[in-house]
Amino acid sequence: MSEIAEIIDSVESRIQQLFMKINSLEKTSTDLKTELEHAAMLIQRQNDEIKTLKSECESLKMANSLLGGEENKRDTKLKINSLIREIDYCIAQLSD
Repeated sequence: MSEIAEIIDSVESRIQQLFMKINSLEKTSTDLKTELEHAAMLIQRQNDEIKTLKSECESLKMANSLLGGEENKRDTKLKINSLIREIDYCIAQLSD
């Protein structure tokens, strides 16, 4: 009978260890999910900031080219021609 009691005690001990391990893994999983959500939000904010900075950079390039530096004259002319084509296209669409 004492052998059966020892086996039962051993099984109970192992089951308790398994429950503790499961609880630990569930907590780790929850912590990792939270960390992943925070990282995803950070990435989204950084992507938004990158888009904003790229837009600002383009605006600054445009403003700089309009100031008339020698190296920017070609870019300025190309951009003005592009804008004129867009305006012409819009006018053609409106007149149809």
